[in-house]
Amino acid sequence: MRLSDLDIIVTAPPAPGWGGRYWILVKVTTDTGITGWGECYATSVGPEAMTAVIRDVFARHMADEDPANIELMKRRAYSAGFTQRPDLTVMGAFSGLEIACWDILGKNRDVPVHMLIGGRMNDRIRAYSYLYPLGHHDLPGFWNAPDQAAESAIALVERGYTAIKFDPAGPYTIRGGHMPALSDISASVAFCRALRAAVGDRADLLFGTHGQFTPAGAIRLGRALEAFDPLWFEEPVPPDDVPAMARVAEAVRIPVATGERLTTLSEFAAVLRAGAAEILQPALGRAGGIWEARKIAALAESHSAQVAPHLYAGPVEWAANVQLAASIPNLLMAETIETPFHAGLIRGGLAVEDGYIPVPGGAGLGIEVDEALARAHPWSGEGLHLEMQSAPCNYSAPNAFAGGAPSPVTGKDDD
Repeated sequence: MRLSDLDIIVTAPPAPGWGGRYWILVKVTTDTGITGWGECYATSVGPEAMTAVIRDVFARHMADEDPANIELMKRRAYSAGFTQRPDLTVMGAFSGLEIACWDILGKNRDVPVHMLIGGRMNDRIRAYSYLYPLGHHDLPGFWNAPDQAAESAIALVERGYTAIKFDPAGPYTIRGGHMPALSDISASVAFCRALRAAVGDRADLLFGTHGQFTPAGAIRLGRALEAFDPLWFEEPVPPDDVPAMARVAEAVRIPVATGERLTTLSEFAAVLRAGAAEILQPALGRAGGIWEARKIAALAESHSAQVAPHLYAGPVEWAANVQLAASIPNLLMAETIETPFHAGLIRGGLAVEDGYIPVPGGAGLGIEVDEALARAHPWSGEGLHLEMQSAPCNYSAPNAFAGGAPSPVTGKDDD
C-alpha cells in the first residue's frame, strides 16, 4: 500500500466562526483506494500559500511511501532544506498529512488509531470548553462581561462540563510581551470571582493568556488570581521564551500550561527540561501529528507532567486529539468546540456526553467526513485563521479580545 493522491479543502465555518476563520482539511488516498483525513493547524501564512506548502511536503517526503513509515516521513520533513529543526509551517503541513496516514492505517486494519499507538487507556475523555456567548448575549460586549461569562459557565456545568476556559486579560498584540494594565488585572480578578461564585467546586477554572505578558507582568497578574485557584495559567509569556516561562512557573502558585503554538518533540522537551510547565497542550495539526504527540506525552509522563490536547480548529483535529487522549496515561483533559458545523462535518461521529467524550470504536479516526458540506463552505476572505492586533496595550481604556472569531454581523474582528 502506497500514498498516491492528495486533495486539500479549505472550509470556512459559518459565523460566528468558533474554531477560526477557516480549517485546512487534507484528503490522502492510497493506491489501494483507502482514504484518510487530516487537518493542518498552521496559521502563519494564508491558505493559498499553505496549500502550496502542503502539496510540496506531500510530493517531496510522502508520495509513493508506505503510510506506515511515519517516522521516516517525519524525519524527511523535519530535515528538509538541511534544517533538522522545528519549522512551524512545514511541520504544520506534515502534521495534517500524518494524521491522514493514521486514519488510513486504522481503516486498513479495521481498528481505531488508538489501538495502533498503545491501545485504549481511557474509555472517555474529560472535556473542557472555552466560554462562548449564549444566544441572548450581546457581541462584542460579552468578552468584557463577567456576569455573562458566569451565565455561560453555568450552562456548561449544567451539561456536565467540569472545566471552563476564558481569557479576559487582552489584548493579544504583535508587540510581544507587555505589562498588563491595572484595568486588565482588575477585569481578570472580576471574571475569576464571578466564575468561581457561579460554579463553586463543580468546575475548574482555566485561565488563558496566549503569551502576551512579560515575566514580571505575568507574575503580577498570576499572583492576583491565586485566591481563585485556577487549574492552569496558560502560556503566560511568549511561547519561545522558555526561561521566562520557567520564572513564572516558579513564582506563581498556579500550574503553567503551554503548547498550542509549539511544534515537535524538541520544543516541548525544552519546556519540560526547564521546568516551565506542568501541563502540555499540543495541537496535533501543528505539533507533528499523532505519533509525535504520543512521544511528547511519553516525555511528559517522565517529568510528571500531564497532557491536555488543544483545539481551536475543526473536528478532524479534534478526532485526532481524542485518539491520542484515549491511549495515554497522563491525560488531563481535551478541549472541545461544539457547533452544528463541527458536528455536521463529521456526521456526528464525536460528541460530548455529560462533560466527557466517549472514545469512538470505529476504524481509523472513527469519523466520517462530510466532504460535500466542507466544499459547500469555501473560504474567500483575506485574513488568517487567527490574527493578533497591531495596536499596543491601552492603559487608559478597556482592552478586549473577541474570542478569536469574526463578528456574525460585520465579518470583521471584534477586537
